[in-house]
Amino acid sequence: MQAQGRATAIPATHSPRAHPTGGADRYVIGLDFGTESGRAVLVRLRDGAPLAAAVYPYPDGVIDTQLPGGEAKLPPDWALQNPHDWLAAITVTVPQVLREAGVDPAHVIGIGCAFTACTVLPTTSDGTPLCLLDRYVNQPHAWPKLWKHHAAQPQADRLNAVAHARGEAFIARYGGKVSAEWLIPKAWQILQEAPALYAAAARIIEGGDWLVWQLCGNETRNACAAGYKACWNRAEGYPNAAFLAALHPDLADLASKLGPGVTPPGTRAGGLTAQWAAQLGLRPGTAVGTAIIDAHAGTPGSGVVEPGVMALVMGTSTCHMLMAATEVPVTGISGVVADGIVPGLFGYEAGQAAVGDMFAWFVDNSVPAAYAEAAAAAGVSLHTLLTTRAAAAAPGASGLLALDWWNGCRTPLVDADLSGVLLGYTLRTRPEEIYRALIEATAYGTRLIIETFETGGVPVTRLVAGGGLTANPLLLQIYADVTGREIAVAGAGAASALGAAMLGATAAGAAAGGYATLAAAAGQMVPPPLAVYHPQPAAQTRYDALYAVYRQLVGLFGQDEGSVLRTLRRLRTAA
Repeated sequence: MQAQGRATAIPATHSPRAHPTGGADRYVIGLDFGTESGRAVLVRLRDGAPLAAAVYPYPDGVIDTQLPGGEAKLPPDWALQNPHDWLAAITVTVPQVLREAGVDPAHVIGIGCAFTACTVLPTTSDGTPLCLLDRYVNQPHAWPKLWKHHAAQPQADRLNAVAHARGEAFIARYGGKVSAEWLIPKAWQILQEAPALYAAAARIIEGGDWLVWQLCGNETRNACAAGYKACWNRAEGYPNAAFLAALHPDLADLASKLGPGVTPPGTRAGGLTAQWAAQLGLRPGTAVGTAIIDAHAGTPGSGVVEPGVMALVMGTSTCHMLMAATEVPVTGISGVVADGIVPGLFGYEAGQAAVGDMFAWFVDNSVPAAYAEAAAAAGVSLHTLLTTRAAAAAPGASGLLALDWWNGCRTPLVDADLSGVLLGYTLRTRPEEIYRALIEATAYGTRLIIETFETGGVPVTRLVAGGGLTANPLLLQIYADVTGREIAVAGAGAASALGAAMLGATAAGAAAGGYATLAAAAGQMVPPPLAVYHPQPAAQTRYDALYAVYRQLVGLFGQDEGSVLRTLRRLRTAA
C-alpha cells in the first residue's frame, strides 16, 4: 500500500533520570491513534525520555459526509474512518522516529498501542476489513465506525430499555445506560440496516485490537475496550445470548464475532511479524502489547496509577479516569471495569463528548474576519487571541452561561440526543466572551462529573490533567476555580503516547529490560508535573453561583422528558 499524507515531527524533551538497574539503554515505541491523526513516539526505558516523535494526519480524516471516492451522502450523525489511514500512520511514523533517534533497532524491545474507542470495524476471519473488499466498498456499514458515530442512538435506547426490563446486572456497571457510541448498539445498527453484511462479518473488532492483530498475527481483545465499550465483565463475560436475542434474534451470536479471550492492556499479545518488522525497520519478535483506549493510556502516562486520583485527558473530548480498590455502581458513568486501566484496580470512566471540538466549532464558524486579521497580525492563532482577550474578563462579567452538550452529554446523562445551549446574549456580546463561556461550560461539566462520583461513593482526592488542551493556561485556571481543586499538569506532553509506550515496556517484561508492572514503569518513565494550578478564592465564589445556575439548566434541558432540546432533535431528524 502506498502511504499518503505527511508525518509532522514534534519536539521531545525530558529531564534525565538514572535507571535503577543500569545497563545498556533499551527503548519502546508508543503508537497513539486519535480522531484526526496517528502518532508514534520512541521512548527510552530508563527515564521515559521521548527521543523522537512523529504525527501522521489521516488523509481521509473523519468520514462524515460521503465515503472516500464515492458520491453517496452519509446520513446525519455518521462518523467513519479508513483503515488504510491507520496502517499508513504506522508505516510512515515508526521508521521516521527510528531515523531521528538513531537507535539500534535491536534495542527496541516493545510496542504499545492506544486507540480511540469505541471505533469498530467488521472483518473477515483473517482480519481483512470488509470495506477493503470490492463488493462492500460502497456500503457505509462496512467501514469502521468512529467513536463519535451517533447514528446508533435508537439501538442504544432500546438496549437500555430491554436491559432494565429484564433486570440485567451489567447495566448498573455503566451508570444505568449504554451509549450510542459503544459496540453493541453499533453492531446492532449494522444488523438492522445491513443484515447481509452483518452475516458476512466474522469479526466485529475494535480498531486497536485489529492493529495489534496486524502487527503480531495474534488476535486478542483488550480488557479496557471490551469492558468499557462492549459491556464485558471479568466474571461474567459479555452480555448473555438470551439478552442479545431479546434485542434481535440474529444478535444472539454477537459474542462469537467479538473474538477470543480478553486480557489486560499491556499483556504481551505476540511478537512483531517478519513482514511488519521489515516494513518498520524493527526486529522480528519485538514484543507487541495488548491495546488500550487512547484516553485510558493517558492515565498511566500522566503518572496516575493509584486510587483516588482523577486523570483528565483533555482533547477534542475529555475522558475522566479514576481508580478504586472496590467496584461501586455510580449513576451516569461510562463504566467500571476490573483491570480496565491498571491491573488489580477497578477503573472508572466518565467523560464529556465535546470539549476541544466545541472551541474549534466556534473558531471555525462564528468568529468575525477582523479577529482573524488581528491574530494574523500578531502572529498567533485565533484560539490564542480569543484566550488572551477572554482572560481580561472576570467570571460572570459577560452574563453568558452555556451547557457543554455540542456532541451530546456523555456523563452523567448518557444522552447523545442532547445539544448545546448558550444563554445571555446581548447586542454587546463579544466573541471572546462566548469563547470563555464555552470553556466555563466544560469546567462546569467536569465539576458535575466529580460530584457524581463522590455522591456515588467513589472519592476524588486530586486532579491531574493531560492532553492538548493543557497548553491553555486560562482553561486550566478556570477548571481549578470552578472545581475548587488544585490541578497538576502532566509532565508528559503526549501522555497517551507515553502510556502506550509504557504498555510496550510491560509487554516486553523486566527480563528483557522493560518493567513488570505499570506502577514500576510509572515510577521511572513519567516526568514530574509541569505546573500546578490553584483555585483563586474570589473566582471560586463567583463560579459557585454560576455553577448553581448550570445545575438548574441541566435539570431543565437534560433531565426533563419534555425538554425543548429533545423536541428540536425530533424535528431535525424528521426534516
